[in-house]
Amino acid sequence: MKLSELQRRTAAIVEAVEDQAPNDAIARRLRELGFVRGERVEVMAAGPVSKEPLLVQIGFTRFALRRTEAARVRVSLEGAQAASGAIA
Repeated sequence: MKLSELQRRTAAIVEAVEDQAPNDAIARRLRELGFVRGERVEVMAAGPVSKEPLLVQIGFTRFALRRTEAARVRVSLEGAQAASGAIA
């Protein structure tokens, strides 16, 4: 699932940030900001027009992301990650 598809106030875990092109500057910047595998992320709110931008919290920091930027971040639901980890 992509971060842009995550329902508000639903905790998820970052799986990866996907490059849309070689040397994707936006994807690189997202990784620099802390969107790395294993980090907890949550969409806190969405803007009034086209539900954009998204207010996203990772750790104790909040960022405003466009949906196209959030679509680069692949996440899994937090409970699903814990359940699969318990089985393995």
